[in-house]
Amino acid sequence: MKDKSKGVLVSMVFGMVGFLLAISFDLSEALTASRDQDQGSQVDDQLREQLISEEEKTIELSKDMLQVQSELQEVEDEVASRRYNYENMVKKLEELRMLTGAVAVEGEGVTVELKDAEYIPEEENPNSYIVHEQHIQQVIDELRVSGAEAIAVNGRRIDAHSYIRCVGPVIEIDGYTSYAPFEITAIGDNEMFKESLNLPGGVMDQLLNENIEVRINQLDSIVIDSVYDDRR
Repeated sequence: MKDKSKGVLVSMVFGMVGFLLAISFDLSEALTASRDQDQGSQVDDQLREQLISEEEKTIELSKDMLQVQSELQEVEDEVASRRYNYENMVKKLEELRMLTGAVAVEGEGVTVELKDAEYIPEEENPNSYIVHEQHIQQVIDELRVSGAEAIAVNGRRIDAHSYIRCVGPVIEIDGYTSYAPFEITAIGDNEMFKESLNLPGGVMDQLLNENIEVRINQLDSIVIDSVYDDRR
């Protein structure tokens, strides 16, 4: 009986020990889980802070990039503007050189041939049937208005300072004597030249009314030398 009571007591002691061990284990697990959760929360907070920091850096870099792009665009615009101004200046200079006869010019154009009348009635004044400086000047002025890039008379380049005058039966161009027939050459839009010269009541009609023979030829390619080439 005594041994039986002793066995029961031992069983109760082991049971209590087991119960306490179980509770201790559960508490340990709970504490570990709590610690893991706290550590995980700390890790999440750190990652979140890092992510926010990286996003802020990205925003700053984006702002810097936009600023650099804006500055680069300003530089490109300035370069383009300078290039345009330079090209425009070169174009105007080239146009001025052509107008002043400083360079040779090549392109399509026309030749306008003016000839003295072949038949002069005996009772008429011969001066009324020959080409005078005003006839040549009429053609030159019309060609200029029509956009001629270069003009020559009998192969001699006409520039802004050129003069034409009659000297007896011949014509003097910038001090050089020229004889009929007179071939006026112009470079530019040959269709425009032809239309402007043939306008009703225009240059062609006036010349014909003054007994001047006129012939217009359209050419695809003409070369007019500079004033320096043809005045050597």
